[in-house]
Amino acid sequence: MTYQKKTTTLFIFLALFLTLALLLGVTIQPFVSPIFSNPPVVDAQRLQDHVKKLSVDFYPRSFEQTEQINRAAAYIERELRTSGARVSIQKVSIEGASYKNIIASFGPETNTDKTGLLVFGAHYDSHGDELAGARQQRKFSLQTHTPGADDNASGVAGLIELARLLGQSPQNRAIELVAYTTEEPPHFRTEHMGSRWHAKALSQSQRPIKLMMSLEMIGFFRDTPGSQTYPVPGMTSVYPNQANFVAIVGQLRSFSETRRLKAIMAGATTLPVYSINAVPALQGIDFSDHQSYWHEGFAALMITDTSFLRNPNYHQAGDTFDTLDYTRMAQVVQSVYAVSQLF
Repeated sequence: MTYQKKTTTLFIFLALFLTLALLLGVTIQPFVSPIFSNPPVVDAQRLQDHVKKLSVDFYPRSFEQTEQINRAAAYIERELRTSGARVSIQKVSIEGASYKNIIASFGPETNTDKTGLLVFGAHYDSHGDELAGARQQRKFSLQTHTPGADDNASGVAGLIELARLLGQSPQNRAIELVAYTTEEPPHFRTEHMGSRWHAKALSQSQRPIKLMMSLEMIGFFRDTPGSQTYPVPGMTSVYPNQANFVAIVGQLRSFSETRRLKAIMAGATTLPVYSINAVPALQGIDFSDHQSYWHEGFAALMITDTSFLRNPNYHQAGDTFDTLDYTRMAQVVQSVYAVSQLF
């Protein structure tokens, strides 16, 4: 091989290497330095109590089980009011049926808050197969309607306890916590999602929005090797094969937001934090309420235990409160509180 050919080959190799390194840097956010903080301790027992209440006492919380989903909404509203938040209800109308988003506000009430509004959200409805349930005597069963402990009573419990922490001291910036209705099918990815209603209202208000964060399944953790799976082969070369971490998920354009969020969360507790920025075509990237805010052009990320990529009980009868790890779930909530203070 001539010197010129060797030089060209080396140049191509270096270009490919640098391209791959850049792609990995944008995608997985390596080498993020933690921003250390000391957030208040979150009571794991309180989290469990909320999850049990939602997944047992208000079972099932699917959209057609209006009595139970309304009872769940009333419970969430009471808990959020107890925190000292300014609580409001956003009505969501779907084909003649009425549902509720519950909004807890902290900090300045003005729409001109220059720091930008932080939104933390979680859906409180659970998955149910209405057609299959109609064949049951009670119109539901564990075979047709999941208890929805991890999906998504865990996220709502985290939201409630986040409100309790925020209410312990005056907040200098505007923060909204939103419990969404109708995230699950048949409304998923439609204009009927509760989060779509909230995102549209924010867009119409022309209020400055700093970031939206969706708490989507934050309670399932395992240390067993092989307990974590991924949508693309080979991802275990850069991510753990144990389901012992929390993940931040977002679009490629949210590189800077993801990086800061990861730094804050990593410095708040000892729970490992991993992240990914990718195109929506990658399975799971847009599987929650954050995608409603993408439609309105807002920066939005998902905080998750990775759902069906680790939890075998996803949308199944086994998604019960006793399968969750409330100690590590409490660490997730602590790190989210740190974000509310430092982002």
